[in-house]
Amino acid sequence: MTDYTLVPHGGAQAAVRGITARIELEAGRRLVLEYRLAGDLSRLAIPRRAEARRAERLWEHTCFEAFVAPAAGSRYYELNFSPSAEWAAYAFDAYRQGMRLLSLAQPPTVVVAEGAAELCVTAAVEFDALVDAPWPWRIGLTAVVEDRAGTRAYFALRHPRQNPDFHDVAGFMALVDGSAR
Repeated sequence: MTDYTLVPHGGAQAAVRGITARIELEAGRRLVLEYRLAGDLSRLAIPRRAEARRAERLWEHTCFEAFVAPAAGSRYYELNFSPSAEWAAYAFDAYRQGMRLLSLAQPPTVVVAEGAAELCVTAAVEFDALVDAPWPWRIGLTAVVEDRAGTRAYFALRHPRQNPDFHDVAGFMALVDGSAR
């Protein structure tokens, strides 16, 4: 697994000391994503645990995301994982174009662990949509963190625009190469 540090867009959120993420590719198709948020969790709005299920608009509250694109072409996929254990998956034909629900052979597994000063969300997705896609895959790792006052902060590997925009492929900085599978 490779470790990545997510950086805030603009000013840092006082309650967040840092967010790290890890990526692992298992068997050339199972993408495992782990996010660790360190900080004063009592000041953050962390969704309560719910039944693991597909849900909409998760990015409006604290959630962790991955944007996955094959090496060639303009298509990409968006994955959202809430600390509630809810998830979402979308396919796009190009930058913010052709958004639709991404069909998955089985739902992702989302495991959430919370301590006094750390929240860990680990998600595993069987990614059939990319099985035959050209390598390496480009991945944008991101997070939306909401505090109890309703203010959202945006974290990513890189923020290529003046305003937060997780869909900008210039922010898909992590590379996963499973070509030797």
